[in-house]
Amino acid sequence: MSVQIVTFGCRLNAYESQVMRDLARDAADTVIVNTCAVTAEAERQARQAIRRVAREQPGARIVVTGCAAQIDPAAWAGLPGVSRVLGNAEKLLAESWRDDAGSAVGDIMAARETAAHLVTEFAGRARAFAQVQQGCDHRCTFCVIPFGRGPNRSVPIGAVVEQTRALVQHGFQEVVLTGVDIASFGADLPGRPRLGQMVRRLLAAVPELPRLRLSSIDPAAIDDDLWRLIETEPRLMPHLHLSLQSGSELILKRMKRRHSARDAAAVIARARAARPGIAIGADLIAGFPTETETLFRETLDFVIENAIAFPHVFPYSERPGTPAARMPAVAKPIRRERAARLREAGLAASRGFLAAQHGHVVSILTETARSGHTEHFAPVRIETEAEIGRVMRALVVGMADDTLLAEAA
Repeated sequence: MSVQIVTFGCRLNAYESQVMRDLARDAADTVIVNTCAVTAEAERQARQAIRRVAREQPGARIVVTGCAAQIDPAAWAGLPGVSRVLGNAEKLLAESWRDDAGSAVGDIMAARETAAHLVTEFAGRARAFAQVQQGCDHRCTFCVIPFGRGPNRSVPIGAVVEQTRALVQHGFQEVVLTGVDIASFGADLPGRPRLGQMVRRLLAAVPELPRLRLSSIDPAAIDDDLWRLIETEPRLMPHLHLSLQSGSELILKRMKRRHSARDAAAVIARARAARPGIAIGADLIAGFPTETETLFRETLDFVIENAIAFPHVFPYSERPGTPAARMPAVAKPIRRERAARLREAGLAASRGFLAAQHGHVVSILTETARSGHTEHFAPVRIETEAEIGRVMRALVVGMADDTLLAEAA
């Protein structure tokens, strides 16, 4: 049995899973479970996966890592079949994958650097990820991730360029810049370059890269360079996914977010003025502690009024040790019901956005022979078979099942 990896959570975890695949290439009969700690559900799914592997592959060595393992290693070490637990720093070290290596979970809060890894394969994926930073210095009241990832630390621009160039040379036509808080890129580097400066230098240094995409970004920290690129750079995809969390002024304050709802609305308006037709997505939490129906309606109205077409909605999940976990809770059935209402509002906005694409020629990254995503990250089905992992132009001729239908232009 070759190394198997089960990945939960964010794009950064997906990137790190590929790093581990390379490092653990010679580790026989090993299953790596790369956990997430964002929600209780993510942890439940990881535990379920571990128990399934222990039951169905009794000879396998199970190695557990990721944010949940970093935060509470003893709990994961005690699960059936687990032979090793690795912290988020240790999992990226070659020595951790020797046959004689044991568990290792260091103090992630003491981490001060992020090593660059030259990853050129992403199993089963048409788009590639390039890590630009790690960790987070902010302390939102609902979030435990800083304790799993440590402080903000950036990958030097030269290493980001080298990584991206290698990905393009290996055939990838779209690269996604990823991290925990990419808008904080550069604060720890000499000269303190901002994210926009890094993106500008990256695009200039790798002119052969057709498509560059940003992962989720804090609306409070989009710098002037990045705004200019959004307006003028066609290779930077017209797709902005905001780490919004709420559309209620009071709830945002209780979350200790750095932006207000008014700030976020201004960012969306500016993005649409700079790049007409840009797709807007957002992360949203439903049922945050103390959220009344009136406060929830503020978030619902925000989604509707700002036509957020691609929301990622999560019912609030208590994270032990966070301030929000001590606040008056909203009943779980109400959280789920509010999440469903937010998703429905997002679906209506999405259908409007997709309908507006009819008759337009779009650029598609093919992920299967007959499907992919447009430059706006809209899902699309293609009438005829195409080569996987290529960028192609196609005419949108209709829509079905909330997916665009297109034929080669």
